[in-house]
Amino acid sequence: MRTYEESARIFKALCDPKRLAILEQLRSGEKCACVLQEPMDLTQSGLSYHMKILCDSGLVASRQEGKWTHYRLSESGREEAVKLLLSLTTPDTERVCGYSSRSR
Repeated sequence: MRTYEESARIFKALCDPKRLAILEQLRSGEKCACVLQEPMDLTQSGLSYHMKILCDSGLVASRQEGKWTHYRLSESGREEAVKLLLSLTTPDTERVCGYSSRSR
């Protein structure tokens, strides 16, 4: 079971317009940092900041090739994010006022 801090990383990654734009760019496949940087009008350090948050969330995976880092969407990260959102937004009909309906 993931902690609230771990779960919050996913939502932190999704709550910034620049990170959403980066995810949109990665939908068409793996991209080098240099390719992501130009249309985003980000400095190298700005892109690194956003990519760290996206990678820490598990939504994006990276690999090094020479001096450049290449990024891609993570299928397992996407699945985890979807499961988390579903678990947090699906009513628990077994629990009433903090108690299991079976323990009454």
